[in-house]
Amino acid sequence: MIVRKSKLVACAAVILLVAITATTATAQITYHVTFPNAVHHETEIILMVSDLPPGIAEFRMSRSSPGRYAIHEFAKNVYNVRAVDGGGRELRITRPDPYQWNVSGHSGTVQVSYTLFADRAGGTYSQVDVSHAHLNIPATFMWVRGMDQSEISVMFHPPMNSNWKVATQLVPTGEFTFTAPDLQYFMDSPTELSDFSLREWDVPSGDGGTSTIRLAVHHRGTESEVDEYADMIRRVVEQEIALFGAPAPYDHGTYTFIADYLPWASGDGMEHRNSTILSSSGSLANNALGLLGTVSHEFFHSWNVERIRPRSLEPFDFERANMSGELWFAEGFTSYYHPLFIKRAGISSLDDYARQLGGRLNTVINSPGRAFFSPVEMSMQAPFVDAATAVDPHNRSNTFISYYTWGSVIGLNLDLTLRTRFDLTLDGYMRLVWENFGVPETPYTVGDLERALAEFTDDESFARDFFDRYIRGSEVPDYAELLAHAGLLLRPFNPGGSFLGIVNLRYDEDGATINSGTRIGSPLYEAGLDRRDRIISIGGRSLLSDDDWQAIKADHDPGDMVEIEFEQRGQREAASLIFVDDPRLELVTYEAAGMEVTGEMREFRESWLESQVR
Repeated sequence: MIVRKSKLVACAAVILLVAITATTATAQITYHVTFPNAVHHETEIILMVSDLPPGIAEFRMSRSSPGRYAIHEFAKNVYNVRAVDGGGRELRITRPDPYQWNVSGHSGTVQVSYTLFADRAGGTYSQVDVSHAHLNIPATFMWVRGMDQSEISVMFHPPMNSNWKVATQLVPTGEFTFTAPDLQYFMDSPTELSDFSLREWDVPSGDGGTSTIRLAVHHRGTESEVDEYADMIRRVVEQEIALFGAPAPYDHGTYTFIADYLPWASGDGMEHRNSTILSSSGSLANNALGLLGTVSHEFFHSWNVERIRPRSLEPFDFERANMSGELWFAEGFTSYYHPLFIKRAGISSLDDYARQLGGRLNTVINSPGRAFFSPVEMSMQAPFVDAATAVDPHNRSNTFISYYTWGSVIGLNLDLTLRTRFDLTLDGYMRLVWENFGVPETPYTVGDLERALAEFTDDESFARDFFDRYIRGSEVPDYAELLAHAGLLLRPFNPGGSFLGIVNLRYDEDGATINSGTRIGSPLYEAGLDRRDRIISIGGRSLLSDDDWQAIKADHDPGDMVEIEFEQRGQREAASLIFVDDPRLELVTYEAAGMEVTGEMREFRESWLESQVR
């Protein structure tokens, strides 16, 4: 049965090739996309190219994707590749490398057909099934080297009776036909075909007109859930636009949120120039607020990254990993703002916001990773951590801090410092960066951001010191002092409590096996234990459950020294284990701590955390 279906698919491809020859559009590059075997996650794609120069035509699958910095070998899901000329004559294909198909013997026109397997809905890959076609363009479409500036046309052929519609930032020229001006725009244009729910509203644009915001939600819930979610998004969008004074100048007057909230989707979010992909296995019914954080983050990218763009990522290279030293700003400052906009929109509480900030501060302040890389250098690690895959173990719990997290607390540092030292705000700095680099779309460097800070504060020495200490260096400021201005208290999470380290333990009748690496400086690390070691006893007490682990810590004070018995690489060992103070931190409001909140603190909070819409 499957073999017979495959033959039918091949026949359909041949028929379509003939049809395209007779009805080709004027574009030099045309794609036709069909879904005859969607039940098995396959799509059939035909690429027609005209006006090719003589010689070998090089057809490529991308190795990276806009917004992702690591290598993703999309060619691995491509097969059944054929090539014919304009008259249907078979052409010879050779493979110079795993990502390329060379076609020779053509007379200027080539039609390549192939099958794509796709079964991961998220911000990078594609998924085809009976419910939808979720297409990230680099994961889906071959392209032709040397024709980067050619116009592209793509025609989708949905399954019969599917009720599929199309959500994309591509330019519609028909119900299922779309165009892109060049390869960069095409690769940056994720597309969803499904029976999704659509909400639209207009916002004032900077030129006196309006821009349209669209929300396309493919989910299994109700229309009322979409209505409530759209209302929350409207409020967040309003706060973000208030910061810059107008929405980003969308190329076609429309910005589209494309959301797949389905049990068979993976959690992700990915910004694009005039759209964003949102995906989760969760639902609007049980996680709308959690999903809103990704919405807020990705929409801010329509200014910061898509137009305020690092020089290191311009233009994006689809054939290699893309390294940038500016991700602490591009991703990190965006991460600082995305929960702030939700707070300003009145959707989250001050306690929730403080809890979120506290988690990030605890991560950065207590991470040993600051001893190895600065935020600039940490940004350069993205090709190894941004959904990158490898089979060997790593030591990132000791050497890496996410540029999202570290950058977000640098944003907090700069915002509170500007407010307390200069009576300025990070909002104002972002507006200046937008005017200097976003509006003219002039790519920036780290040095450019430092010069912009000097211009904004009229204090070159402050800007140089800030970047030397916190951007090119690895210092952290006195966050407790900075946050006190807003009546927020940074304090120990477990005052007086003892601590052995943050580890993942697997228990059985023989003890507790360490599943994760131990942290530099922690008692377990100093005692010489690491991943895969099995703890037999601590202070003579067996360790057979999490209750045992908690009881052992509760029964000892910081400074206590006991013997730990463990098995390491087949050898039974013993070492001294010294309990230390629990270094973990939390951030709470003065109200929650029973402390007085002054009028000055309330005024500071209002300026920082309340709605900026006027």
